[in-house]
Amino acid sequence: MTDYAVVNPATGETVASYDTATDEQIEQAVASAASAAKVWGATAPADRAGVIRRIAELHRERKDELGAIIVREMGKPIAAAVGEVEFAADIIEYYADNIEVITADQPLQIVGEGSALVRRAPLGALLGIMPWNFPAYQVARFAAPNLAIGNTIILKHAPQCPESAAAIEAIYRDAGLPEGAYVNVYATNEQAATIIADPRVQGVSVTGSERAGAAVAEVAGRNLKKVALELGGSDPFIVLSTDDLDSVVQLAVDARLDNNGQSCNGAKRFVIVDELYEEFTSKFVASLAAVSAEDPTQEDTVLGPLSSLAAAERLQEQVDTAVAQGARVLTGGTREGAFFAPTVLADVTPEMDVYREELFGPAAVVYRVADEDAAVELANDTAFGLGSYVFTTDAEQAERVANRIEAGMVYVNIALADSPELPFGGVKRSGTSRELGLLAADEFVNKKLIRTA
Repeated sequence: MTDYAVVNPATGETVASYDTATDEQIEQAVASAASAAKVWGATAPADRAGVIRRIAELHRERKDELGAIIVREMGKPIAAAVGEVEFAADIIEYYADNIEVITADQPLQIVGEGSALVRRAPLGALLGIMPWNFPAYQVARFAAPNLAIGNTIILKHAPQCPESAAAIEAIYRDAGLPEGAYVNVYATNEQAATIIADPRVQGVSVTGSERAGAAVAEVAGRNLKKVALELGGSDPFIVLSTDDLDSVVQLAVDARLDNNGQSCNGAKRFVIVDELYEEFTSKFVASLAAVSAEDPTQEDTVLGPLSSLAAAERLQEQVDTAVAQGARVLTGGTREGAFFAPTVLADVTPEMDVYREELFGPAAVVYRVADEDAAVELANDTAFGLGSYVFTTDAEQAERVANRIEAGMVYVNIALADSPELPFGGVKRSGTSRELGLLAADEFVNKKLIRTA
């Protein structure tokens, strides 16, 4: 039996399939990770850093191999796939560079005599449940900070990314981690629930859909396990004023087409103040209409296929429903197999399904608003709260809007500016935790108080 297969979305070809794990293999993985936690957690931070740095080096050395795998698995253009691996290496290296900061004692000022401090200690073995949209980057941002702390990793990758899963496990093994410190499992959902419930496993992190997050959180809650959730988003791209509309439009296009439109924190709702709406929309539609979905193996491809035929069919259904309910298609709205044309919807109202949904693909919705207050109200009128983008020439307005936006991240006059040191995460139905930056290393850690007389 297998749920794990590489199906090239550009061709529909099943490239390879992998058997799901047996229950015995799951038991071996848990036992191995729990045993390794005792060794890895007791390893000096400087020694852990050396191994983690080697993991980053191996990502760079094998970037072309990993990039080609990613293209086969989920259709990302090859240049972007190799770039993803390079970014994963940067993330991993960041935690090697900052391991002394991450693990340093935190002295406390106390009342009375003696001393007190907080010492960060690892929890032990963790389960990571990863999505398909960033096969290398997502693993790096979960595994690297937790390995730096001294935790060990059981990694369940997305069923459509088994080849990436195996290649990444080989990197962690070849870098010199103790046996069991990073273990890949081709687990079913039922086996994942068994892993979460196992008393030797101390927590679980999931990046994925709301449905997946809720299911994992339910199991973790029943078993009193720490859970970190990174879920979906419907990020607003708010334009209030600008001295360079062409540059803002280009950032809007880039932010919508990044990862073939399949980024949780990709800009999806474009909220434009009335006096700029017509010109912005005209330029935005023209720029998107000029992009066609092409062969993702070509170096100059900007937009490849969606991750699967099912994903493209789902997006088509959302667009068709929006049109049936009264929305207007300004460009696109069609597909060939898993290849979806860049699409812009207008005249969307709160009564329509698409107003509340996340569009996971190269489809955008444009909204006209009267002013700052209306922009903020619309931006916040969503169950999601991951990222947001604000463009204005008024610094005071930027500060006001950033404070009012209900999101975990606000980018002002910039887009696609993720970086290893910047925490990533959201609020509301977008998640409960932070990854990247120093905050990521505080998710699964025992902040142990040591009070001395």
